[in-house]
Amino acid sequence: MNNLIHLVKEFPNLKIEISAEELLATVRSVATEIVEHYEKTEVPETYLSRKQTSEMLGVDLSTLWRWDKEEYLHTVKVGTKVRYKLSDINRILAGKGGVKWGD
Repeated sequence: MNNLIHLVKEFPNLKIEISAEELLATVRSVATEIVEHYEKTEVPETYLSRKQTSEMLGVDLSTLWRWDKEEYLHTVKVGTKVRYKLSDINRILAGKGGVKWGD
């Protein structure tokens, strides 16, 4: 990749011939590198209130309480407030089920 960048800087009007197969392989390689980079990048967790969580999941507050007791959905204490991780909520919405303690 550095060699290509060097060529572009050194010879900005240089024409390069490449087969469609080579171009496709290069695009796939770059796309894979981008995906791998973003998969390694940690995104800060977002925490939602009980009301936000119940609205997002379409359930009553009592259901959230029960899910906490059944260890289906973690609660997180932030000071005196109860919060839920957006990543856990998204997992439930994606049909992958709740999150057991210690996961």
